[in-house]
Amino acid sequence: MPTIENLAADVTAFTSNVFLVAGDRTALVDTGANFDVVSAIEARVDGLDAVVLTHTHRDHVGNVDAVRSAFGVDTVGYDPSHPAVDAELGATVRLGDHDYAVLHTPGHKNDHVCLYAADAGICFAGDLVFAGGSFGRTDLEEGDRETLIRSIDRLLESVDPDLTELHTGHGPSVTTDAYETIERAGQAARRF
Repeated sequence: MPTIENLAADVTAFTSNVFLVAGDRTALVDTGANFDVVSAIEARVDGLDAVVLTHTHRDHVGNVDAVRSAFGVDTVGYDPSHPAVDAELGATVRLGDHDYAVLHTPGHKNDHVCLYAADAGICFAGDLVFAGGSFGRTDLEEGDRETLIRSIDRLLESVDPDLTELHTGHGPSVTTDAYETIERAGQAARRF
């Protein structure tokens, strides 16, 4: 089994990507919505140790209750006042075999975070940036373009230029030119 697998890769319903991170601490990054994520998890692992949310838009948290019920696991996120969040993220969180820095990156939504493991060269970017250098919507409630641009800049300052994997909330993951993809997203956000 791959260390990081997108369980929503072939789902046609409206959902976010859902990343199962195997290893020392088996974790799920976002739960997605509108598909049977529980069966997808059960087909791959015996249980979950953690669920980490990049933010609380419905397409990322719609399956939270099903995952909580099936695996008896708490969810962690930036805003513990949200019903989908059981506990607040600290400065770092362990996913699989790596510790990830938690970077608060609002602009798409106030509680948005990116997760970055410097030693592994892996970043979970949620809906901040996407493959091809596009960026998250700012026309939804709590969205703000200038805040999003500052968050993209913060991400660029935080990740190493030889970033090897960029896992996004929608669309394909980026495994070549990941840092450049973030740069292009910042440029595009400034232009449009």
